[in-house]
Amino acid sequence: MSGIVPKNQIKGVDFCGGQEHSYIIRSDLGCYMQSSSLNKGSDITIFSLHPSCQNGDHYLADLSGYFYIIKGNSFRKVTDLSTDSDAVVLSLDDNCRGGDYYFSANGWFYIIFQEKGTFRQTSDLNKDTDGEEKALRSNWHNGLYYWGQSNSFCLLRPVSEWGVEYNEGNSLTENNNFDTHSVHPSVVNFLPGGLSITKGPAFGRWENIKSASNDSKTAVTWHKKVIKKVGYNKEKIRDITHNWKISTSVTFESGALEGLIAKRQFSFSAEYGGSQVNTDKESWNEATEVEEQLSFVLNPTERIYLWQYNLGLGEESVLFCRDLKMDDEPDSPTEVPLPPAKP
Repeated sequence: MSGIVPKNQIKGVDFCGGQEHSYIIRSDLGCYMQSSSLNKGSDITIFSLHPSCQNGDHYLADLSGYFYIIKGNSFRKVTDLSTDSDAVVLSLDDNCRGGDYYFSANGWFYIIFQEKGTFRQTSDLNKDTDGEEKALRSNWHNGLYYWGQSNSFCLLRPVSEWGVEYNEGNSLTENNNFDTHSVHPSVVNFLPGGLSITKGPAFGRWENIKSASNDSKTAVTWHKKVIKKVGYNKEKIRDITHNWKISTSVTFESGALEGLIAKRQFSFSAEYGGSQVNTDKESWNEATEVEEQLSFVLNPTERIYLWQYNLGLGEESVLFCRDLKMDDEPDSPTEVPLPPAKP
């Protein structure tokens, strides 16, 4: 089964939670999601992410309405991720550096050190006030993302036969029973790798759009107009945002966000339901039919096949690529015509 891209595999992507809302940060899309319930998919709004608040190593939010963006050995504290309001930059205390996951809950900051199997609890990341390191119980290991939600601790589980779920508990030191919640499909669509769960894994394939043969004993010149689709099929992915409110702070044109999410999905590796290809040079405008005039000589008994490459999710084609390939083999080509995406 395809999976969600974990935090340690993608920079600038994270979960965080405050008193009333949960947030999913997608620096690679330049925006973030706010929801009052990841389980119900309630009150989903997409906001732009200010350039100064992008590409952080970690994100967290506290009960007072502040957001924290950690980069290296310092952090930025703001009241609004869209406007970078009230920004202050402070250094992390030595004891608060090098954590694998950072989050805030019940008025404290928590830092997980996975290799040591410990976590640090402090009331101040800059001064490490009341700092204390404790053993992390085994059932808190191996989360994809961690975040605080009011007075609770949450972790996103690896995808299982039950789909995308997260655990919620109230102690990092006790083997307490978790409450387990499913993540609503409208939220899953926004997660890196999420489209492979809701739509199906990405595929790339060549489709035969025309063929011609010469059954005579003399060579003939073949003149044909070929109609091909170029661009992406908005109708196949438009529904991923149907439950989302797009804030006025977001500058995407209508439909552009869905295309950007699909583009990123194709760039992920097969492990996360992608094709690991870069589609930046393809047309991401709505698919239109383009006419192309072809002319070539067919020798006696020769047959020609014309192929077009497209990318899709599940069983549905989403992106129709520009280039055509012509050969005399009835089997589809095997090469991938798109450049590989960067890991």
